[in-house]
Amino acid sequence: MKLTTLFIISLGVFLVGCADKDEKAEQQSVSDSSVALTATAKVMSSDNKSLGEAKFEEQADGVKVTVTVSGLPAGKHGMHIHEVGKCEGPDFGTAGGHFNPTQKEHGKDNPHGHHLGDLPNLEVAEDGTATMSVLAEGVTLQKDAEHSLMDGEGTALVIHENEDDHMTDPTGESGGRIACGVIQS
Repeated sequence: MKLTTLFIISLGVFLVGCADKDEKAEQQSVSDSSVALTATAKVMSSDNKSLGEAKFEEQADGVKVTVTVSGLPAGKHGMHIHEVGKCEGPDFGTAGGHFNPTQKEHGKDNPHGHHLGDLPNLEVAEDGTATMSVLAEGVTLQKDAEHSLMDGEGTALVIHENEDDHMTDPTGESGGRIACGVIQS
């Protein structure tokens, strides 16, 4: 009788211990999958001076882009995610065209759709500073996912010399590239 009681108690302790481990493993798995995907881009001028940074954070419906820069000319500047993660000066042509995996036309206001890399204009204050947060819809930071900013040759954030009219294909008449940052995890 004592052996049977001891066996039952031992079995109960063992099963409780196993259940606790399974629960902890499940909690660990849930917390690992809820870690936010993030990336950054160090924004540089054409003469390789640091102008600031852009932070990228995965959201349910896209990627939140927060840009903080200084040393730019005052006014509105076209800003886009470009299709190649290279920022070689002086013209940043190595960044390629706008990120456009859906093969749409340029411009947030274009009735035929827009490049996924099209972002609102960056408004730079008289003192040359700008801070802006915007949602880049339809893109992701998940590697190997559809419309990922992190696949292949990577991507770059580019700031242009002029305001983007959000209609004219392919660049919105935004002019030359004055700043660039490679998006990196």
